[in-house]
Amino acid sequence: METKEGVPKEEGHGAAMTIWDHLKELRKRLIVSMLSLIVCSVVAYIFYDNIVAVLTKPFENIQKTFSTTLVVTSVVEGFMIKFKVAFWAGLVFSFPVHIFNIVRFVFPGLKSMERRVVIWSLFSSFILIVLSAYFIYFYVVPYSVKFLVGSDFVPKGVGIMLHFGENIFYVFMFLLFSLIAFQFPVVLEILLVLKVVKRKTLWNWGRYIVVGIFILAAIVTPPDFVSQLSLALPMVALFYLTLLVAKIFKFGE
Repeated sequence: METKEGVPKEEGHGAAMTIWDHLKELRKRLIVSMLSLIVCSVVAYIFYDNIVAVLTKPFENIQKTFSTTLVVTSVVEGFMIKFKVAFWAGLVFSFPVHIFNIVRFVFPGLKSMERRVVIWSLFSSFILIVLSAYFIYFYVVPYSVKFLVGSDFVPKGVGIMLHFGENIFYVFMFLLFSLIAFQFPVVLEILLVLKVVKRKTLWNWGRYIVVGIFILAAIVTPPDFVSQLSLALPMVALFYLTLLVAKIFKFGE
């Protein structure tokens, strides 16, 4: 497409952008992302007690059963944990802003079909985040904790001392890695729509992908088969659901 002056016009742009314009836009997006991270970290610091209450809830039954409480082992530990929780929680809370900035930066250069793919992918990603967070927090984490402190591993008469930092970050990182893992179907569908990979190829390599999913689940979950299966089986189901959707809409042919 050309303008009246005969200068090529980028598809999706109101006007052609120079490299300098792209760099200025990138700098703007990076600044916005950094500011959002700082603001969200400050908010997380202010609401630290509320965040910790959420992260320690899965251990309430253990505390009642073993008459124990969460402990710190040094005078500076509580101070350091508070800043670490504030940073990581701020990163999670500001994540939508980072995604928006990435989309806003690349969106003008995309074709109309690619834009629709991005929009639907963001919507699907949000749904998967909500559903997976609910599933992991209310079902997988409690079952995992109960399994790990069961009588098969902790004999009768043996008490439990819960380390504050290790256990809240166990829950936090378990949630974080699980949420990232559940974005796998969205990324895969995007690759199929854009014809980066072929549906037939994924189907032929399905058994290896399933093995890879179980290996990934073993890496990001605690060392118990309950957590690993709880993460791996839904991901396998989503993988084949992704292929089914691609077949219906003829993606990746």
